[in-house]
Amino acid sequence: MAENKEQAPENEPGEEEKAEQPLISHLIELRNRLLRSLGVILVLFLGMFPYGNDLYIIISQPLLDVLPEGSNMIATSPTSPFMIPFKTAIYAAVFLSVPYLLHQAWAFISPGLYRNEIRVTLPILISSIILFYAGIAFAYFLVFKFVFAFFVNSAPETVAVMTDISQYLDFVLSLFLVFGLVFEIPIATLLLIFSGVTTPKKLIEKRPYIIIGCFVAGMFLTPQDPLSMLFVAIPMWLLFELGVQAGKMLHKEDEEDEKKDSEDEEP
Repeated sequence: MAENKEQAPENEPGEEEKAEQPLISHLIELRNRLLRSLGVILVLFLGMFPYGNDLYIIISQPLLDVLPEGSNMIATSPTSPFMIPFKTAIYAAVFLSVPYLLHQAWAFISPGLYRNEIRVTLPILISSIILFYAGIAFAYFLVFKFVFAFFVNSAPETVAVMTDISQYLDFVLSLFLVFGLVFEIPIATLLLIFSGVTTPKKLIEKRPYIIIGCFVAGMFLTPQDPLSMLFVAIPMWLLFELGVQAGKMLHKEDEEDEKKDSEDEEP
């Protein structure tokens, strides 16, 4: 008996080592996937850096189209002519690598998911990528055209509109990110429904509060002008409605089961 008691503590470190091995392997895999992601971003950046000025011209075209004749953008910092194309190439590489980054995240978490979860998660992942780029395209081709025209036409006649290239890049990138995330609202709504946090019926009941929240979010996410707020708030509301309708379509079976259960409970 004494020998058994002495041998018991010796087995515990071995069990701890076995428990630590999966954690270490997961951390190694995570490190490798992060390095791959950074490598893809670096390769894309190196490929686009020579075209940084051309990329910036494309991004600034919505503003240049509405500026008065003879007006130009300016650089108020001595380093801006070099740093702005450099930053543009970096941000462009990150935006273009989003599908690969999400693929790496999916490959990391998918082994721990069940088959039914994979069937739901994979379409959501693909849809989130499409919606993210749709939000950027919506901002570039529609929002910028009206917002910049509004800003330029609001300037007094005695003021020459000459936008700093650094401030313009920060403004545009922030709107790209805002609209990219706003267009993820249907995905977020579906995830809340699938996870059981809420139901389409409850979301419909809270619609008035959600609409008010969309307009409040529009005020904080955009410059302080009514036009920008509307361009954010209205798509947020419509995308919320899209997510609710998709949730209702995908949860028809659950609603039918609830009706059957309620009918069976009735005397």
